[in-house]
This record gives sequence, structure tokens and C-alpha cells, in this order.
Amino acid sequence: MQNQTRIIATEATREALNSSEFIAFIKKETGFTVELLPKEEEGKIGAFGIASSFTYVGGLVMDLGGGSTQITWMISREGQVQMSPRGAFSFPYGAAALTRLLENAKAGKSKEEADKAIAELRDEMKRNLLDAYRKLDIPQDLMDVARLYGGFQLYLCGGGFRGWGYLLLYQSQVHGQHYPISIINGFAADKAHFEDVESLEEVARTARRIFRISDRRRTQVPAVAFLVNVLAEAIPFGIKKARFCQGGVREGVLFQELPYSVRRQHPLEVATARFAKPSSLAIGDLLLSAIPPSGGNEPRSFPLSISTEVIRSLANVLFEHSDLSKESSSSAALYSTSTGILASAHGVSHTDRALLALLFEERFEGELPPRESHYKASLRGLLTPEQVWWTRYIGKVAMVIARVYPAGLVDESNPRVEISAQWAADLGKNGGKDGVELKFSVARIPGDPYLLKDTMGHLSREIEKIGKKKNWIGGKEGWGMKVKVVIEEKDLVHHQPMLVEEREEQEEGEEREWEFEGNKV
Repeated sequence: MQNQTRIIATEATREALNSSEFIAFIKKETGFTVELLPKEEEGKIGAFGIASSFTYVGGLVMDLGGGSTQITWMISREGQVQMSPRGAFSFPYGAAALTRLLENAKAGKSKEEADKAIAELRDEMKRNLLDAYRKLDIPQDLMDVARLYGGFQLYLCGGGFRGWGYLLLYQSQVHGQHYPISIINGFAADKAHFEDVESLEEVARTARRIFRISDRRRTQVPAVAFLVNVLAEAIPFGIKKARFCQGGVREGVLFQELPYSVRRQHPLEVATARFAKPSSLAIGDLLLSAIPPSGGNEPRSFPLSISTEVIRSLANVLFEHSDLSKESSSSAALYSTSTGILASAHGVSHTDRALLALLFEERFEGELPPRESHYKASLRGLLTPEQVWWTRYIGKVAMVIARVYPAGLVDESNPRVEISAQWAADLGKNGGKDGVELKFSVARIPGDPYLLKDTMGHLSREIEKIGKKKNWIGGKEGWGMKVKVVIEEKDLVHHQPMLVEEREEQEEGEEREWEFEGNKV
């Protein structure tokens, strides 16, 4: 057990008057040696914790504990982490420490004297933060983006900032608002909401109970509000968006030690891998082949915000919940990324959670009772209309694939269906509408034992429905495009045929599941 357990101490232990005695006592009683992180190392490892919490980081990162706060910059993508060569600058402005500083500034003073002392503290903090900003050697491209788009992306960890995030989350779920995901990691707030300290202080004072906010954390809200105000004034170009994360020193230690080959993996693909069927890669390829290619002189394109990794994650979970009743499978899929099978996945943005949930739910035909329909609408509210439309399109294609391969097993040497797609400009009755032409090439099998052609004919109409204006996202004036489905029978290419025994075993299993899905052969 000792080989697999590490005890790491941070600022609170480092600054404690009895630090040495405390560490020695732990060693004596447990046999574990406590690793006491140096001040500079704590900031660096905390930053790695933030890197573990997002698939991409590009901006300023801050950690707010009880005794101190650290600031640095970071660029992290595909497991490669780049940060300031100066490390992180640390200041004694933690949530508890700043609470004491503010109390001391007021203690025994008149209002005028207290205001003066607080103003001096504010000026000191602004000078220190601005000095740190200048010494961090922030890359020019990060500053250019901040200048162009109205501020830095700010990535926040530590209990103090998470408490601020939970206040913002609470605000977004009361008084008629229904933010759908109650996971702090990946939650984001724009500049206006993040810096609205008066509203958040009012919530902390008056709300009877606030999700994940303890009484102790409530008492620290004024201090965190003070720090947020100072940040807003001190950081050049300001703050564009604040993103909250669960990762801290603990996650940072683990993430730093992972090999690059592991760090670069997309967290959603990793989290869904345990649900994958043996043919998930082939199913993912089929899903991706339904997306019309972009590039060259083609002005239209599939949104980059729906990543290949999200679509491959859908392929991994495609057959999960298929054993549930029809009225339950769609609901289970819809909640899968927020409270269901993928709720514990670390490092997944709320956008990706919403995308996968909507894709997965659509695979079960998107049929929901009223309560879940409201939740679905709130998930859609996290996305653009364009993203929502494509979740419907890809989800319907996934529904077709699940019907064609009900056991999730694809014999790539003898496929039942091939998919291709292209942009088209001659759709509609009069041939003048833009959209997607989706082609299903169905294997020509004597006797059609799987009823492929009939099944495809019915399902193709379901796909074409999402291209009708009345089904566009936002109505007839909303976002959408025409969809034309073409079905053709052909002799699909056969390579390296399976042994007869293997094929008979696979087909026997698939016929049983095909009948279970409600299709009689």
C-alpha cells in the first residue's frame, strides 16, 4: 500500500507553526513520509491540475486556496503543457487570509479610516498582480487574442474559486433558469456574470441553502468578491470568460506523472472506452462518413466544435441502455453525461457533455416524456443552433447504424452498409436548395434476410424530416438545411472473408438481437 500512496502537503502545512512536528507525527503513526511542496512547485503542479481538467487551455490560470493565491499562464493541448518559465507567482491572498486582512483593516477604526485601509489594500493587491502579469512573460499570441476578443480566458481552481463558481451555478438554476449540468468542472461564466460581485454577495447573504456552499465558505464570499474586483481592474485587457475546474494539486501530481501517450488522449473517448463494442472503431468510421467533407472551394463546413473525439465517443456508447424499455432508453441516454454513466468523467467540457447527451438520446429516436423534454431544451441551450441541428442529423444516422448492426458487431470484410455524404445545391422540389446528400449503399444479399432495404427506406424518411424547415432549430427562420437520402443496393467489397464457423456464430447472435429490437425476420 505504501508504494501506491503518497501524502502531499501544501501551503497550509508549509506555513503552520508546528509544521515539522505535524509531519513527524504522521510519519510516526502511519509510516508515510509527507512530501512538502515548495511554494513555487505548488503553483506549477496546481496548473497541471487545471490542464487535466480541460482538453484545451489557453489563457491565465489561478488557484485560490485558504492561505494564498497563485497566478500564471498556460497553453495546453493534446497533453502538451506550456507555462511561464517563471512558474507561478504566489500571494497571501487566499480566501481565509484575505478575510482576515479585510477584518483587520476595519477593526477598531472609524468608517473613514476603514475605507482608507481597504483602499490601500486594494492598491497593494493591484500593484502586485499587475507586476506578476508583467513578469510572467505571457506569449504574444495570448495577448493578441485577449486584445482582439475582449479579454483573457481565465481558468480557475481551488476551493475559494470553486465556491464562487457554485454561487454562479446556483444563480443559473433558480428563478426560472434551468442550467442543466451541476458539475463544477467545465462550468463557465462570462465577464458580466463573473464580475457581478454585488449579486453574488447578496445570494450568499440571503439564500437559505446553496448547493455545495458550506457556512464557512459563505463567510469567505466577501473576500473572494474583493479579489475578483481587484482582478477585473488589474489584468490588462480584462477577463473574457472564467472557467472553473475540479483539478488541483492532487490531480496535477497524477497528470504530470502520466506518459504523454496517455495525457494526449481525449477524456471523453477514454471515459467511454469501457462501454465500447469490439467494432466501435468501424462504427465510428461509419458515423464520420456521414459528414460531408469540407475544404478546397467548398464554402460550407461541418462545425469544428463537434470534434471527431465526441463522435467516436458516441460510437463507444452507442449500444449502452439498449436493453432498457423504449420509454427509458432515451431518458437514460439524455442524462448519461450529467448524472449517469459518464458523470464522473474528468476533464470534459459542458459543451461536450451536452453534445454527447443529445447525440446519444437521438440514437434512441429522441422520444421523451414532457419532464425530460424540458431538460433536453436546457441542454440545447448550451449549444449553438448549428450544433444542435448536427446532433439531430448525426444522431439519426447513429439510429440507422444501430438498427443495421443491432449487436454492434461489424464484419468489415462483408459490410451490410456503407455511408457517404456530400454537400449539394440542387435539393428540394425545384432543385434550388442547399443541403446534404446522404447515401446508404446497402449490401445486396439474396433474400434480404435482415430486411435491410425495407428498414433503410423507413429510417431514411426519419433523417430527411430533420431537413424540413418546420424542424429546423428555431423554426422556419432558424438553422438547418435540406437533407436528401439516397439508398442503393450494391455488391460491397469483400476482403479476407471470415471462417464459415465465425460467420455463422456472428449472424446467429445478430439475428437474436435483431428480433429483440422488434424486427421480425
